[in-house]
Amino acid sequence: MQIEPFGVEIWMNEWETKCEWNLAETCVESLTIAELLALAGKNEASLSELMTMKMTYGAIEGSDRLRTAIATLYVRQEAGNVVVTHGAIGANMLVHKTLVEAGDRVISVVPTYQQHYSIPASIGADVHHLQLREENNFLPDLEELRALALPGTRLIAINNPNNPTGALMDEAMLQEIVGIARSVGAWILCDEVYRGTNQEGCGMTASIADIYEKGISTASVSKAFSLAGLRLGWIAATEELLQKVSRHRDYDTISIGMIDDHFATIALENKQRVLERSKSITRSNLGILETWVDAEPRISWVKPRSGTTALLKYDLLMSSRDFCISLLEETGVMYTPGSSLGMEGYIRIGYANTTSILEEGLTRTSQFLSQQ
Repeated sequence: MQIEPFGVEIWMNEWETKCEWNLAETCVESLTIAELLALAGKNEASLSELMTMKMTYGAIEGSDRLRTAIATLYVRQEAGNVVVTHGAIGANMLVHKTLVEAGDRVISVVPTYQQHYSIPASIGADVHHLQLREENNFLPDLEELRALALPGTRLIAINNPNNPTGALMDEAMLQEIVGIARSVGAWILCDEVYRGTNQEGCGMTASIADIYEKGISTASVSKAFSLAGLRLGWIAATEELLQKVSRHRDYDTISIGMIDDHFATIALENKQRVLERSKSITRSNLGILETWVDAEPRISWVKPRSGTTALLKYDLLMSSRDFCISLLEETGVMYTPGSSLGMEGYIRIGYANTTSILEEGLTRTSQFLSQQ
């Protein structure tokens, strides 16, 4: 099977260990196990629970306790509507492999996580891009979607909140997309890995699995829950679809690690405290970034409404890759070039890392820009 190189992951693999100030990181500042236990009202003595844990495969689809905890993130889902995966990246792969066959018509918003157009293309699907534009605040043009969604369309892939733009589709827009999908019999896969990071209100937006009978939500504990090291995600969908997903999952997953299951369960059973921490970091840090953008004459943006990332448009006569490499080599600051996301002329910033890293990285970026 031929597949396009994964632009963002290749960039991260090449440079992430060589930077001093990482503004390419997309997770809310990662938790230590000690911090997780403290948020859950536990202490190090709780680790004794692991001493008697026998290292078997564990529950194949994820423990009942974990899947029950995941289901509480939704309005209409129960444990039976959840299967646990190796991160959201594993969840997305499984959905595409389950639903898409050669010749199927697939629509994917772009920019988005590259899985959602490169995997179906590698299968031989007829993939059509729905371009998100700055003039529309990086929200999909629904008339363009209607024109693309021909009868028999198999899958519409969206990403809400959006990576890399931070754009957020509200429930009203999601319902319009559902109406378009329903009219042609299409499934909707919504990558919701940044769900829980909205800049306003409770932080949680509506899930496609709750509002559409053919809606599929994928997510993980990596971003909003600050636990990327667990490599644990999930799919929320109908039990009928999950039975089909499990046929593929048997070939590439078997089960997730029992220790990962254990700590993810602790986080999700204490989701309010974990997400309150995340909201505090994302909202405070976005304020810092907004002040910087407003004062920086060579940078413009569409301010994110959710997520942990933003696209910054820069006013320099150089490619985004050359910009990012020059900046990194001269200052130690790392961004992600827009070329890795199909968005030349932009750089992606991850603003939810340690506040001191964000502040120093922005200061050094301004110094670099002033010398160009």
